[in-house]
Amino acid sequence: MIKRILQPQIEKRLFQGKIVIVYGPRQAGKTTLVKEILKKYKNEGRYINCDILSNVHSLETTEPEKLKFFLGEKKLIVLDEAQRVKNIGLTLKVLIDTYPKLQIIATGSSSFDLANEISEPLTGRAVEFMLYPLSFQEIEPDHKQLNFEGLLGKWLRFGSYPEVFGLNSEKSKETLDLITSSYLYKDVLAYEKIQKSSLISRLLQLLALQVGGEVSYRELGRTLGVASRTIDKYIDLLEKSFVIFRLGSFSRNLRKEIAKSFKIYFYDLGIRNSLIQAFNPLDIRQDVGSLWENFCISERLKYNAYNKRRVNSYFWRTYTQKEIDFIEESEGKLTGFEFKWSKNQAFKKPEEFLKTYANSSIKIINKTNFHSFLL
Repeated sequence: MIKRILQPQIEKRLFQGKIVIVYGPRQAGKTTLVKEILKKYKNEGRYINCDILSNVHSLETTEPEKLKFFLGEKKLIVLDEAQRVKNIGLTLKVLIDTYPKLQIIATGSSSFDLANEISEPLTGRAVEFMLYPLSFQEIEPDHKQLNFEGLLGKWLRFGSYPEVFGLNSEKSKETLDLITSSYLYKDVLAYEKIQKSSLISRLLQLLALQVGGEVSYRELGRTLGVASRTIDKYIDLLEKSFVIFRLGSFSRNLRKEIAKSFKIYFYDLGIRNSLIQAFNPLDIRQDVGSLWENFCISERLKYNAYNKRRVNSYFWRTYTQKEIDFIEESEGKLTGFEFKWSKNQAFKKPEEFLKTYANSSIKIINKTNFHSFLL
């Protein structure tokens, strides 16, 4: 079993008078993680699956005595998929205010229910963590002797979901197709109270084909035959259910800079490739550059989160087609990164960016030097 970076971080925050909330995509390993933590408490811990209706009904109350009777005398309680419980934020508030020595870990595979219902009731009462699919930082210690280019090739094709990692190609495809068809839209469909996922599926397929490119709500709406505000709503829901994430444009000084634009990337490339059934080896693909860019940005997102790096992230482009794939703003400095799969690919650093923004720099990240970017 691969050790998750978050486990010791979560364990350090237990029994400090705070609810611990663990977000993350479905199948990212949240249940395995919390059960590993529970193992250390043996008879003093209890796991409650909130996908089970009877458990949900028992938690949909704000009466402390009823809640305590259901939870029992355990010191550590895990509420898995807690967003299933209506008004879960109020339930958790009652528990921590009434029983401050009780430690609760609540997990959620979607942030729209859990975050919206938790944020106000639990102000100052909760600490949040985000669990992503396996990160390069988590995999690297166990794979130091492997051919990293071969590992990257598999990662860019099949992603890094724990259930997929380590499987052969055919098993990886089967598992990813199952996740895509059975779990990917589940939270969005429940939130929207709809049964058909065709529009969401078609939207995600279009987004999968546009990885690394700027996205237009209007163009997507025209293609799918719906209003741009509908596209906006579904992209927002898909982001809040941790399928995709947006990267906004950076614009401060130059009149030629593109402002109020964004790109969309996938948290996991295996999911992206499953949506468009594109699992071909890298040497016969036309989208390797986009895959590499998505990989580097999503892995950097994990790295920053797990290492508590507080940075603002953007891309940069001008109307004259000068661009930088990824920019981080931290402590008054701007660091740009350009992602090239091969170290032989040419890239001319945009001098107007470097001249306009003091203390800025640009680095090229390719498959031979990416370790320093992600470790």
